[in-house]
Amino acid sequence: MLRALGWLFWGVVVVGLVVLGLANREVVGLHLLPAALAAMAGVAPGVEMPLFLVIFLSVALGLVIGLIWEWLREGRLRSELRRHRARARRDGRPGTDGATTGPGAEVHALLDAGGRR
Repeated sequence: MLRALGWLFWGVVVVGLVVLGLANREVVGLHLLPAALAAMAGVAPGVEMPLFLVIFLSVALGLVIGLIWEWLREGRLRSELRRHRARARRDGRPGTDGATTGPGAEVHALLDAGGRR
């Protein structure tokens, strides 16, 4: 059931992207600099591509920038977690050797293993 729901979701996404692409096939020109500034600099870099490609590339670039930003932002938390785990193992606290017992033990084991089975 869940697998079919996943396929349905991705099917709707693909159909939506195809419809968006078909509706925005016009070729547009993209320029790195405004015309006056490009004339002063002596360069006129520009490229022409379909509008849907500009939209898709913009969304993809935004996602990549957002993922990198979050990864960098959470770096402090990851290093703090590593220090905390190392200190807990060094102090011999129970449950820090991966042998967690009790409610949610399977979840803790999966999290400690990085989601690997």
